[in-house]
Amino acid sequence: MTTSAAHLSTHELLALQARVLGALIIRETRATFGTSQLGYLWEIITPVAMVAILIALFTALGRHPPFGESMALFFTTGIIPLFFFRKMGMTMMKAFDANKALLAYPPIKETDTLFARAALIILTYCAITWVLFGGLIALGLASAPDRAEVVFEAMAATAALGFGFGVANAVILAFWLSWDKIITMAMRPLFYFSAIFYVPSRMPPYIVDVLEWNPVLHLIEWLREGYYPNYESTIVNPAYPLGIALVLTLVGLAGERATRGRREKVRP
Repeated sequence: MTTSAAHLSTHELLALQARVLGALIIRETRATFGTSQLGYLWEIITPVAMVAILIALFTALGRHPPFGESMALFFTTGIIPLFFFRKMGMTMMKAFDANKALLAYPPIKETDTLFARAALIILTYCAITWVLFGGLIALGLASAPDRAEVVFEAMAATAALGFGFGVANAVILAFWLSWDKIITMAMRPLFYFSAIFYVPSRMPPYIVDVLEWNPVLHLIEWLREGYYPNYESTIVNPAYPLGIALVLTLVGLAGERATRGRREKVRP
């Protein structure tokens, strides 16, 4: 903290912090999506395109919706949490590397860049969720969520898990530049192991025993229990992804603080 900042009142410090975070969010918005509206539109098009591909594939194979009467709704309830977690995790993981130049300014700390990025992704996926589910409802392909508060809880837990996952990996990435490639490869199977296009409770027990280790699957099942009035999962355990999120966040933030000096030395 600078000498001038040390003499600021609590209210002034909070106002300064709010201005810093606001400026960082605006900067991250431009860096992530560009200055045109195409970047925002692409974030919406990507999950919509994936849902459309799954619908086309299931229709071509003569398959029925895995649950309920709407393929679009079922696939969307899986795609949104997965994409949200993946976007949050990968964005947070690269926060330190992407904001090295900004850290030369005394008011800006590493944690500021983390929280600014997290806020941007949360706001983005709030909009995406509203647009996708709102679009399905408007088209008559879905009804409103049966328990909206449960859907909100599942999405909040998804944000927490993605945040913790990303922060923990950001510390590793600061010293091992190839780590992001390893994580990118490791996350690809999540599409198949997260129950995007099937009901995991209907799988054989030996498969369920493997699937239930995936915290993202619990988040998707959690959201579906809130959206559908009659969806009952035998797998979902909210404490599991929340516990992992808490541990990863604590480890990540502690690691960030413990390695801050070393990261400053290796910073170009």
